[in-house]
Amino acid sequence: MGGHFDISKKNSEIKVLEDEMNIPNFWDDVEHANQVNMKLTNLKKEISSYNKLNNSINSVKELVTMLEETKDEDLYNEVTSTIDELNKSSNELEIASLLNKPYDSFNCFLEIHPGAGGTESCDWASMLYRMYTRFCEKNNYTYEVIDYEDGEEAGIKSVTILIKGFYAYGYFKCETGVHRLVRISPFDSNSRRHTSFASVMVTPEFDDNIDININDADLKIDVYHSSGAGGQSVNTSNSAVRITHLPTKTVVTCQIERSQLKNKEKAMQMLKSKLYQQELAKKEEQLSNVKGKTLEINFGSQIRNYVLEPYKLVKDLRSNYETSQADKVLDGDIMPFIESVLKIK
Repeated sequence: MGGHFDISKKNSEIKVLEDEMNIPNFWDDVEHANQVNMKLTNLKKEISSYNKLNNSINSVKELVTMLEETKDEDLYNEVTSTIDELNKSSNELEIASLLNKPYDSFNCFLEIHPGAGGTESCDWASMLYRMYTRFCEKNNYTYEVIDYEDGEEAGIKSVTILIKGFYAYGYFKCETGVHRLVRISPFDSNSRRHTSFASVMVTPEFDDNIDININDADLKIDVYHSSGAGGQSVNTSNSAVRITHLPTKTVVTCQIERSQLKNKEKAMQMLKSKLYQQELAKKEEQLSNVKGKTLEINFGSQIRNYVLEPYKLVKDLRSNYETSQADKVLDGDIMPFIESVLKIK
């Protein structure tokens, strides 16, 4: 079939990766080994989806031929069930074909920041944090809290997590933007309806080989006590690190490690990833201007509404996909939204 579905090419890539993993000292470089292992897992999953679809198509053909001859009710039910499985496999393969951008297979950093609104927005940010971590748990993604800062009264002031797994950036990039919540406030004694905002930013985790130079003179580095989830229990010394890139005003923080040096290394990796993505975005914007187009989705644009009062409805403003099962969405059931956005890009 070629392109994304060039199975022969993917099998060759799998062979190369498996040969590399069989080298005696392969696991000496754990970080590289994990990257190779993840790439191998992704390739095998893609081929598995392709084979699953092929098998379903062949099964349907055989069953339909038999059904034409026998008109058996049990066989009809089997055909119906197989077609349902075929539709599911077809959808999985369609989504896989859409994850074809250069960095879609990368791990990613996901940041959540509450908007104006104090406690209300901080609580909404914590609800989004729970939604994404529940999504990770249900879909075999692992995540690591890189930075976490509690809100003054409730919720969180900011959080950054590193998400690892099957096309992490490809899926989670659809969540970049502003998320709006409408509900009866649990912090309002008069039980009035409040609107809260929180922004989500997703950045691919580029490896250390990315071509970007950072001048030390452009950096402002602060160290402070760790705080929040995993913070105070980790260390009470000045192990947390905040790095500000002065020319772009880009700020990254890390407090997950006990060592200030390791936190600085992780923060620098995040900074490089952010600055590199900014450069890519500039080039993409220049290209789109040449074509006479504007980017469809920019960070800072409102992308989804979550209404809990006076009715329940979650609606994506880009794809128009919506559901009244708001509780399920906030419990991590966001794949339909992600897929709906991928299909319109």
